[in-house]
Amino acid sequence: MAKSLITCDCLGTQTIDAAALSEATGLDVRAPCSALCTSQLDRAQAALEGGDAVFCCAQEARVFEELAEGLDRPAPPTLDLRDRAGWSADDVPKLPKMSALIAEAMLPEALEKTVDVVSEGLCLVLGPADVALSAAEQLKDHLGVTVLIETADDLPDTRAYDVVVGSLRRASGSFGAFEVAIDALQQIEPGGRGTFGLSDARDGAVSQCDVILDLRGQTPLFPAPEKRDGYLRADPTHAPSVAAAVMAASHMTGTFEKTLYVQTTPLLCAHSRAEQTGCTRCLDLCPTGAITSAGEHVEIDPMICAGCGACSAVCPSGAITYDAPPVDHTMQRVQTLAKAYLAAGGTAPRLLVHDAHGAEMIRLSARHGRGLPADVIPMEMSAIGAFGHAEAVAGLAAGFATVTVLPGPTADVPALESQIALTTAIAGGGKATLMDTTDPDAMSDALYAATAPAPIAQPVRPMGTRRQITRQAAKALHPGTDHLPLPEGAPYGAVLVDTDACTLCLSCVSLCPSGALGDNPDKPQLRFQEDACLQCGLCANICPEDAITYEPRLDLSDTALDQRILNEEEPFACIDCGSLFGSKSAIDRITDKLKDHAMFAGDKLRMIQLCDNCRVNAQFHATDNPFQGGEKPRVRTTDDYLSKRRDH
Repeated sequence: MAKSLITCDCLGTQTIDAAALSEATGLDVRAPCSALCTSQLDRAQAALEGGDAVFCCAQEARVFEELAEGLDRPAPPTLDLRDRAGWSADDVPKLPKMSALIAEAMLPEALEKTVDVVSEGLCLVLGPADVALSAAEQLKDHLGVTVLIETADDLPDTRAYDVVVGSLRRASGSFGAFEVAIDALQQIEPGGRGTFGLSDARDGAVSQCDVILDLRGQTPLFPAPEKRDGYLRADPTHAPSVAAAVMAASHMTGTFEKTLYVQTTPLLCAHSRAEQTGCTRCLDLCPTGAITSAGEHVEIDPMICAGCGACSAVCPSGAITYDAPPVDHTMQRVQTLAKAYLAAGGTAPRLLVHDAHGAEMIRLSARHGRGLPADVIPMEMSAIGAFGHAEAVAGLAAGFATVTVLPGPTADVPALESQIALTTAIAGGGKATLMDTTDPDAMSDALYAATAPAPIAQPVRPMGTRRQITRQAAKALHPGTDHLPLPEGAPYGAVLVDTDACTLCLSCVSLCPSGALGDNPDKPQLRFQEDACLQCGLCANICPEDAITYEPRLDLSDTALDQRILNEEEPFACIDCGSLFGSKSAIDRITDKLKDHAMFAGDKLRMIQLCDNCRVNAQFHATDNPFQGGEKPRVRTTDDYLSKRRDH
């Protein structure tokens, strides 16, 4: 049964062509109401009773949810057509845009993976005694409170909550599993008469808590403190901020769901090999410190990860992929929007990627300003940092003329800038921009004033990994082009070898995490497949001759998929059996350097010119064989012992 689309022109402030929308989307689009949430609420009730209805009004979603609850029906899905399309100063028909937004909304929702976090309500309060103790008084009936003060002069005359004296050395962990270390710790000894006594001070005391309320007004205990669950921070001199933090802390007890934002595949990670550091892109970007080095790969603490998505966007190997939602779901959304817009008769659409803050800017612009142009298609993402160059290039290849990223106040703008720069290098200038503004009117004015370049003539919708999608999209955007120069740090490029310095030791081959570098078992060769190169830096770091450099570029030719020879030499023939081993230049170089050494005097120098088998044989039969032991002792028998007895 086809879904029914319940539309409303919102008191005649927008135009909805139900018949055209029904034809474009293949859905049952009902004739628009005018006041669905008020005087025509009976039509909403009838739609709920009919089942499988989608309400095209996100503003009044609460009204429809309450109505559904009263009818013992599940809450209906809602779709915002008004703010994103209907309310616009652009007089161009909105049918293609509405069709695209509807098609995207009909996609199956991606399920998020979560893990339970249990908080028993153990709260550590830090800060000046007057503020911290006041907060503890408010929280003591809701949480298990411990206040850390620095001097014994401020001890309260109450045992309604715990108070300790000391200085905080460090804090680690996350919501439900914080760990703190305290120096000079003194605990109250409540027995006796008069002022409470204190225990002897001790350093390095370690304890756990579920929530930390930081009212010190000093440097935060964690990087990106606003993204650390369970860590609440407020300025002690600003009473409203303190009150808000106390209120938030009072509700942080029970079982909570923590989204698992990313998925890791350690075998694909190019972080390190043989104690040589390679790729550190994710480590350099993570704002919360959730990513740490774990030998040859990185580890992500899911409890600390805030889901910004930057690590997934910059990972060259696919070892880290965003999973809330998955990358392929984001790609599907982008391609669906472009396909539906073009299929409904639209031309040269522009994609506007934004987060929840951007959605509010769009709403304000629609209600009080010009709204969005008819050719600008908004796409909201929970983590805008996960929208990288691969997604942007895929959008341009799918038919979008431009891609604009609108970051919110908590977004990592430098990380987004690097992805936009890489997108521009791959797709061409003027096709990818970062609009860093928080003013709804400025956003609308910039979009209306922008002139979009011509989109791709024949849209394509590539599939595969992010690297595969990037390559396919770039080929579609630049037909007939073989190479695209890229900025420094790009995850695509060539390995350049100084053949005069390279000795074909093949250390680089043994450490290459992606198999881009290879050898030839039959002859001394160094081979390279450019499509597989991650530009991680491992081969250059391990090369003993410093013979390897990089050229960031995107090779779109078919040769990028094949192995080519970077360096090769004539093999050396064993002087005894004639079998080929090593390279002639390397053997000659070693022989020349050791010919005057005392350990290689006489016939010993020829050992270097023997293959492995012949070298073992020659060494075994040599008079000074180091593996040859002395003469075996004679086996002693019973007669030997009896001959020494005096009674024989």
